[in-house]
Amino acid sequence: MATRLVQINMKAQDDSALGRFWAEALGWGVDSEAPGVTNIEPVGFAYPDPVAVCIDIVASPEPKTVKNRVHLDLATTSTAHQVELVARLKDLGATLTDVGQGDVPWTVMADPEGNEFCVLEPRPIYQDTGPIAAVVVDCTDPREMARFWGEAMDWTLHEVTDDHATMRSAQGVGPYLEFLRTPDTKSVWNRVHLDIRPYPGDDLAAEAARLRALGATDPGIDQSAISWTVLADPEGNEFCLLTPR
Repeated sequence: MATRLVQINMKAQDDSALGRFWAEALGWGVDSEAPGVTNIEPVGFAYPDPVAVCIDIVASPEPKTVKNRVHLDLATTSTAHQVELVARLKDLGATLTDVGQGDVPWTVMADPEGNEFCVLEPRPIYQDTGPIAAVVVDCTDPREMARFWGEAMDWTLHEVTDDHATMRSAQGVGPYLEFLRTPDTKSVWNRVHLDIRPYPGDDLAAEAARLRALGATDPGIDQSAISWTVLADPEGNEFCLLTPR
């Protein structure tokens, strides 16, 4: 059995407005599966496909209070493209933000609800990822996160050090999943989290048990009304194990 990263889940006070922002930012389409849920994915995309990691934006009344531990890095193809993209994102409602990055070649921004993201300078490694270069997770131990997520999913581990770990779909397409060592620790429920999905024919309960054996834990919430399973990785980051598909 195995899973794969299919989307990120993002909480928002106004899911429709934030959905429009991210659709415009990425050049993707907007859909809605239910009131309070806005789906962002490439136009003509056949979900799920590792060529893209989609975005599900879910209405939530709680405001953002701390820096997110999961964020997106956006890819650019040239210095001119980076400048143009930053300007276009500002026009859409994004703002520049300071998370202590110092003098770096990438640009740190926040979407209209304050969710941080980065517009990267052009890097050859991200030239074929699509608009999202990477989904980045802050952590205290990249090696342990790479161990857990490398066994949880069938993605390929490309690099692991004390400060950084990188993996990508085994098909060599789509964005990377990266774990970045940071000094801060998790303090609140994550407003942005990973959603993973088993393959058709797999058993959801058996897959949840396998993930718990790898080090996942239960967050202690009532899950009786949902068809998926909410778990937390070894650093306490919540994630959803969706039904096989």
